[in-house]
This record gives sequence, C-alpha cells and structure tokens, in this order.
Amino acid sequence: MRITTWNVNGLRAAARKGILEQIQRISPDVLLLQEIRAQPEQLDPDIAQPPGWHVWWHPAERRGYSGVAIWSKKPIRIESIGLNGRDPEGRLLLARIGSVRVGSVYLPSGSSGDHRQAVKDRWLEAMLPWTRRFARSPIPTVLGGDFNIAHTKRDIYHWKSNQTTSGFLPHERAWMSSFLDQGWHDFVREQAGDVDGPYSWWSNRGRARELDRGWRIDYVAGNRPAGRIAGKAWIDRQAGLAISDHAPVSVEIDA
Repeated sequence: MRITTWNVNGLRAAARKGILEQIQRISPDVLLLQEIRAQPEQLDPDIAQPPGWHVWWHPAERRGYSGVAIWSKKPIRIESIGLNGRDPEGRLLLARIGSVRVGSVYLPSGSSGDHRQAVKDRWLEAMLPWTRRFARSPIPTVLGGDFNIAHTKRDIYHWKSNQTTSGFLPHERAWMSSFLDQGWHDFVREQAGDVDGPYSWWSNRGRARELDRGWRIDYVAGNRPAGRIAGKAWIDRQAGLAISDHAPVSVEIDA
C-alpha cells in the first residue's frame, strides 16, 4: 500500500495546474490531502468524486480556508474527526482502510502572529495525549500531513536565522521530539539519515524553490506496527514545484 500525503495549497488551483496527472504518476493507494480550501460542491466532478476513488471530505467551516480529505482505492471507515469531534478549521481526519489506520493532519501555522501561535500551541498540547493512544495501538497507523514544524536543523536550510520563527521555535521542536518518543517513526528521516533535507516546503520568495532552500514540515509518521511493515519513503520535489508550495511525501507499507 502506497500512502501519500500532500498539502495542495488550494485544491481548485491545484486541479487547474494538473494535480490529477501528478496523482496518476505517483500512483498512491491512499492520498491524504491538506489545505484543500474548498467545499466539495465547489469542486469539479472529477475532483469532488474522482473515478476509482472513495473520498471523504472534511473542509473548514470558513469557506476557502484550511480543510483536509482522504482519498482511497479501498473503502474508508472514519474513526475520528478532529481531536474531540469538534474541528471547525478542518485539521484532522482519522480512518480505517483495510487493515491500516491513516490520519490526514494539518496542524495550525503560527506565522501570522501571536494569536495564531497560541492556537497552534493549544493544538500541540491537546494532540500529544491523542497520538499516544495510537502509538500504542496494535493496528498499523500512519499519520501524514503538514505538521508546520521543522524538527531539527537538518530539516530547515536557514536554521540559524529561523530560531525565533514559528515552525522552528524551541518548544515546537521539543514537541516533535516528544511525539516521536511515543514510538512514532519519521519514515523519511530514518531513510535519509543525518543529512540536510530533503525539504518538503519552499517559500516563494527569492530563489528558495529553485535553489532547494526549504523546510521539511510535511511528514509520514508510523507507529511501531507500521514501522515493521514499512518500505521506501520519499519526497517528490518535482510534483511540489509543479502544483503547490509543498511536495507530496509517500511511504510504502506491506498491507
């Protein structure tokens, strides 16, 4: 089973840029989408109900903002919407697909100011007890999405100048360590090793995208049962450059 997560930075715009062709090329069995920024009725039929896919939409209540979705070649059984059933910004969707549990995660960004950083911090505080339950589960579980946190200096090109920037704050990085210490595998980092990158998001400023000076804030993370059946994991930089400011991240598991 190939599981791909992708922050599409607006699904309607991504559709115009050819996301369906990129999805066909990547060929996931499960696709976890973030920042869809659309209600299903605003989408063209081939996106709202793509042929050959089961889909579940969880848009934000505010139109044109946030939102997550899950597409799957197999039937989807939803287990959780949000952390506690109330998720007006459309940030979390958890489902069973066959023998595997998957989650599409879009943690808030704090980059627009102190108010949004406070929202992000409340999410982080509430999420660790939630993820701990699934870290201990015997069911292979993969959480994929935009965590809006670069964990270490290997995950951000300009790490020295961003130590006071939301997404690389000390307490956010410590949160990421606490999350992984629950028993989650960061599949891309484990395979890439102790190297700079690979990055999954690039600013549109300057030549960051061209020069690959980015951040790794999009993850596929698996609990221990998922780790035992995991194979290749990778970031598809070219698809990101074509469609979004984020690249899709994929992992293959034997399920």
